[in-house]
Amino acid sequence: MKSPFRLERRLDQPKSLNWIVPLVSVAAALVLGAIVLLFTGKNPLSTYWRILESAFASGDSIEGTIRAATPLAFTGLCAAITFRTGIVNIGGEGQYFMGAVGAAWAGLYFAGSAKPLVIMMMILSGMVWGAMYAGIAGLLRARFNTNEIIVTLMMNYLAGIFLDHLIFGSSSYWRDPKSFGFPTGKMLDAKEYWPRVHVFGLEITLGFILAIVVAVALWFMYTRTRFGYEMSVISDAPNAAKYAGIPMRLRIFTVMALAGAVAGFGGASDVGDFRHVLDAKGLQMAGYGYTGIVVAALARNNPLGAVFVAVIMGGLRNAGFALQGPDFPSGLVGTLQGLILFTAVAGEVLTRYRIRVRANNAEIGRAHV
Repeated sequence: MKSPFRLERRLDQPKSLNWIVPLVSVAAALVLGAIVLLFTGKNPLSTYWRILESAFASGDSIEGTIRAATPLAFTGLCAAITFRTGIVNIGGEGQYFMGAVGAAWAGLYFAGSAKPLVIMMMILSGMVWGAMYAGIAGLLRARFNTNEIIVTLMMNYLAGIFLDHLIFGSSSYWRDPKSFGFPTGKMLDAKEYWPRVHVFGLEITLGFILAIVVAVALWFMYTRTRFGYEMSVISDAPNAAKYAGIPMRLRIFTVMALAGAVAGFGGASDVGDFRHVLDAKGLQMAGYGYTGIVVAALARNNPLGAVFVAVIMGGLRNAGFALQGPDFPSGLVGTLQGLILFTAVAGEVLTRYRIRVRANNAEIGRAHV
């Protein structure tokens, strides 16, 4: 017997859903998280208040939140670029890694040059490495119609193996020959560290400022250029795009390379703003690329929204680090991130489809025919 409910695709999507869905997704995730906390014997209101205080209550906490949000802004933008075009790029993680590899090389190679030149070359190198790595998946998708989900997920693991090889399995340019016992990467000279930007008395990472610039540039591209319009057409009506003469294969490859370049930009920021070294294990443990998928989903692929959501998710991460201890649920932050992703995906389905109740059994019978 068929279900009395059926999904019907919406012919048009109300614009109000663009802000209703994210708000409802977060609210639903908080409710589900509260239920989990109650089962573990914790007070949900007290726990959430502690998270809010640790993330946004002081200048130091806001600075920590923005530091945690910086890589998420880049990986969120990376995911949003492809999702907006109907391409499911799960490879932001690996593309971020490759950007860090390229930026670490540039930081070491151009050491001693003028600081603006070093920063510029780190950014450029990180973007090129990220774009080239994502371009492989883009080429396979455009030329052979391979499943980009499987390919990009596999390439994440390959990028991790490559990182380990550079630091632990070879005498590469990135490995510090003076490290004994446990191999490490070569540290950048302190003169090559990226500077902090002072805004309203806060020390903001240069990478976060540049992420905002990238988000604004992407918003302009989506709303004011032919390329952005073609991306929307490819996503909403791929057959119409094909018949309109839009070069589908070239656009798919270009979008993937662009997303990889943005993720690689984030990898450059990781080296220049934070680690100052190619940290193979630290990068793989961070999970920035996968959290970026949550950011893009909750922002509904809006580049400006992605930066805002990255700050919220960065606040969760920062609070999780600050509140570590026996009286704070250790897995709460990861649980909330997972719940937010689940509710955001559910909200996206309800945005694209409406639930209809079948009128009567006769209709159900006709559906069988």
